[in-house]
Amino acid sequence: MIAYLNGKLAYKSPALVHLDVNGIGYEVQISLNTYSRIQNLESCKLLTFLQIKEDAHTLYGFFEEAERSLFLLLISVSGVGASTARMMLSSLQPEDVQRAIMMENERMLESVKGIGAKTAKRIILELKDKIAKHKDTGTHLSATVNNTMHEDALNALVTLGIARNMAESAIQRVMKNEPLLQNLEELIKKALKSL
Repeated sequence: MIAYLNGKLAYKSPALVHLDVNGIGYEVQISLNTYSRIQNLESCKLLTFLQIKEDAHTLYGFFEEAERSLFLLLISVSGVGASTARMMLSSLQPEDVQRAIMMENERMLESVKGIGAKTAKRIILELKDKIAKHKDTGTHLSATVNNTMHEDALNALVTLGIARNMAESAIQRVMKNEPLLQNLEELIKKALKSL
């Protein structure tokens, strides 16, 4: 229904943005991968997917078509919802998800919170052939340091559905083990893995 939105970023966080398109503000759920691409931009174009449920209409946004295509493939798998697909694209880079599926690396998929052995097997079984057809180029993540990194990481984890106290302790564990860590994406990924 809505193929893309192009406008000013009125609000940005690692898990969602408010995109002002000609005076109308759209709340768009994003992955950590997309956040890393738009965090330094004032305006952008996001490719979108609109999920309509009985109790909510949710817009998901993606910086590039490769990530949106992978998201759509993931949610086509029984037992993988939009939240789980976004969690996968926040914990792993899109090309890592593709590689894990192509190489039948269940362990890598299971490292994502919410993905168990059965779901990992199902994802590989149902998507291996489809991904072979959709082979595309990878993306590169980069991030800048800011003094609210801890807060941004906490907000991202809470938005992804993790209890605030669990998210807080996971972030503190990572920061204690790696005090020199200055990359928001890495902090969130490591916190997710430590849950």
